[in-house]
Amino acid sequence: MFRVLLEADYALFTRPENKVERVTYPTPTPSAMEGLLKSVFWKPAIAYKIHKIVVFHKLSYASVRRNEVKNKVSEAAMKSQMRGKGGDPVIYTKEQISQRASLLLKDVKYGLEFSFELTGIRSERDENGDAKYAEIIRRRLEKGQCFRQPCMGCREFPVREIKLVDEFDLSEVHPSLQGVQDLGYMLYGMRYADDERKRDEWKSEYFSDRAEAEFYHAYMVNGVIDVDACRRSKL
Repeated sequence: MFRVLLEADYALFTRPENKVERVTYPTPTPSAMEGLLKSVFWKPAIAYKIHKIVVFHKLSYASVRRNEVKNKVSEAAMKSQMRGKGGDPVIYTKEQISQRASLLLKDVKYGLEFSFELTGIRSERDENGDAKYAEIIRRRLEKGQCFRQPCMGCREFPVREIKLVDEFDLSEVHPSLQGVQDLGYMLYGMRYADDERKRDEWKSEYFSDRAEAEFYHAYMVNGVIDVDACRRSKL
């Protein structure tokens, strides 16, 4: 089990029902925290599991306008160019730019308790079990190493500090977060079509982009979201 403290100036955990104007959830989603951890260390052989999320700072919001592009790179144009048949798999931002409003969280500090499990998908070199991965993750967290900048939901909002700790000091939770708060249904993650497939070797054709959104009923008790308990709850 690992515990880390995360701090950032801004965070944006987009509600999927707001597709045009981005609006954040009041707290992080487990899938956003998994993505953050994958920026520190990731391999197909492991899958992160989020157990608890602690919210330390008072919920404060800021409204900004951001420049976004309206479309994605064409998959057909990309494949056409790869086959040597031409195509233009690029986006010209001046033609595709769109200004949209976003409601963000500001001055955030979270505690994250997580573990990982082996997926069964591994390369020939991954033969030493979970002890090796546990040591790699711990070392990278202690040294502040990452292979891409960890962010709070969106790339524009990088994490300011990641600190590995033994325990969380819950006395630092803001008084406004005391008591029980029902956060409603929140996105838990995306369940991909091949999640249950266990392989002794991994190849690109085993993976699929087909996925369904999975939600859970989240509630916060004295600043702590017990993700495992929320998923078991029938509230």
